[in-house]
Amino acid sequence: MSLRYPDPAIEVLDPAFLPLRLFSSSVELLATGMHWAEGPVWFGDGRYLLVSDIPNNRIVRWDECSGAVSVFRQPSNHANGHTRDLQGRLVSCEHLTRRITRTELDGSITVLADRFEGRRLNSPNDIVCARDGALWFTDPPFGIHGFWEGEPAEPELPFQGVFRLDPATGRLQALLTDLAGPNGLAFSPDGSVLYVVESRARPHRLIWGYDVGADGAVSNKRLVVDAQGPGALDGFAVDVKGHLWCGWGSDGSIGADPEGLDGVRVFTPQGQAIAHIHLPERCANVCFGGRHRNRLFMAASHSLYALHVNVQGAA
Repeated sequence: MSLRYPDPAIEVLDPAFLPLRLFSSSVELLATGMHWAEGPVWFGDGRYLLVSDIPNNRIVRWDECSGAVSVFRQPSNHANGHTRDLQGRLVSCEHLTRRITRTELDGSITVLADRFEGRRLNSPNDIVCARDGALWFTDPPFGIHGFWEGEPAEPELPFQGVFRLDPATGRLQALLTDLAGPNGLAFSPDGSVLYVVESRARPHRLIWGYDVGADGAVSNKRLVVDAQGPGALDGFAVDVKGHLWCGWGSDGSIGADPEGLDGVRVFTPQGQAIAHIHLPERCANVCFGGRHRNRLFMAASHSLYALHVNVQGAA
């Protein structure tokens, strides 16, 4: 934690960020010791946060009241992204089993999806719950590349999709099939726009925006954020004003220098970069939580960080 206010780790790139910054708030290290921290999800009813430690095949729990760190689930089937459904239940993307599961209130596990048109999913990565209760998730092959985030396997699907799981019928739809490495995804505050990271786009990593119809159909694809240079996008979250708070780091290309890239970059809904929260580690994903949903939790490589800000995360 910085002893100085304002925290020099919070770099203002545009005055538009100043109303979102708390002058007397600084980046805090909450937990460390993970191998690849991902998929943070907040449980306000229990005042705790869950975060995936994918290579260690576990989900870690951080308790807001005590600051204690414990293991919530191990093995976790190399779980990655998480969300909560409209009933507050945990919904998870599992790399090892290549499926979407729901943890019931009694702790039992229900499989929601593991195949599309008879073929196994690749390795579900990130997931969000829409206002109508539909679950939307990305399905790149990252978890079947080797023994680090799952186990090696050949893809059965001819595409890397963005899927929608209907809450009433259980029908699984492939709504996007043209992206290379679809990764983080989120909705605008009113649910009318879907944002998706294309993390293997060339030459730069991108965030696309789509209009969402009443039936879940997407249209009007347009570019919202271009990471440019060696910057790389992963998971992200949206606040009530529509800003995108994006996990950020080097794209790992030959000669790429991570210095100054690791952390969280904040964009307006129009894609203008207005701030960078510098961290000593690459940030994979973020979520909002805390009593007022104004605490940004950042899953960054080996560690979990937090920062209070002057805006709430979109509900």
